[in-house]
Amino acid sequence: MADWLLIGLFAALVALLLLTLFGFAVYSGLFTEVIVSAGLPPFSSITVAYKFQVGPYGDSGRLFTESCSISPRLCSIALYYDNPHTVDPEKCRYLVGSILSEGEEKPSEEVVRMFLKYGFKIINFPAPSHVVMATFPYTTPLSIHLAVNRVHTALDVYIKERKLCAHPRLEIYKGNKIHFVCPLARQGDFYVPEMKELEKKSRAAAAAAVAEAEDAQIDITGADTLSENSSVSLETTTNSRDTSVATSILSPFTSSHSRDEVDNRSEHSYSESGASGSSFEELDLEGNGDGDGMAGLSADLGSFEDQDTAKAKWTKEPIALEKERGEE
Repeated sequence: MADWLLIGLFAALVALLLLTLFGFAVYSGLFTEVIVSAGLPPFSSITVAYKFQVGPYGDSGRLFTESCSISPRLCSIALYYDNPHTVDPEKCRYLVGSILSEGEEKPSEEVVRMFLKYGFKIINFPAPSHVVMATFPYTTPLSIHLAVNRVHTALDVYIKERKLCAHPRLEIYKGNKIHFVCPLARQGDFYVPEMKELEKKSRAAAAAAVAEAEDAQIDITGADTLSENSSVSLETTTNSRDTSVATSILSPFTSSHSRDEVDNRSEHSYSESGASGSSFEELDLEGNGDGDGMAGLSADLGSFEDQDTAKAKWTKEPIALEKERGEE
């Protein structure tokens, strides 16, 4: 009997613990509906004391603790510039701080000195005309984890479906609510000097990379052009040599052409260095064009035949004279 009593008591304690945890999660916003909308921002212009950081967003808790320890009564704020799903967590940029004043109200000089003493910087953010926003209950520390996992996903879907340009992401911890704000206007005013400097360096590095790639492409193109020119020059030299040989072979049979014409043709073939095989085409045209080339060649052959006939005639006449003298 005692054993069953102990088991029942233990089961009741476990059930009570589970119910407590479940109630705590519900109170923290487990079943809270996330409503995303576009409209006027939930704040006017604000003066912020901040520290800029590069690294995983999960490390931001240290800065929240530091800023709250300086002045616990002030509202906390965080700005996230990069999407951790597309950017290396070690390269994500963000800032964390406290809102010193809002609207026309001036911040306390004593509070400003305290934040400056601990390395914080002061900046003023204007109120954008239109924003994408959502709210989530801020009742327990668990609310922060629930909000991060649920609200940012809803914001991503809303912005993507409507193809909006909304950045950066602001989280303002005010009262018992967390305000998530994405400016649709005056976005550049939310970029602190440290962020602008990093953006400038990033653009310079990207421009240098593009210039280096273009130079490499030019070098490759230049090498290809040089190779092509070398091939053309070699081919032209070969063609020119072949043309010279052909000209020297035909020159004895072209006595009807003057030496100047042969020289001019040779110079012309060398000048056509960009056209492969042009010299041979010109020779074919001269041989088959209007018949002048063949006529000259026939005349040259005829002149050689006449010379052979005359030589035979002069050789034959002295023999005939000797025979006549012998008969006498």
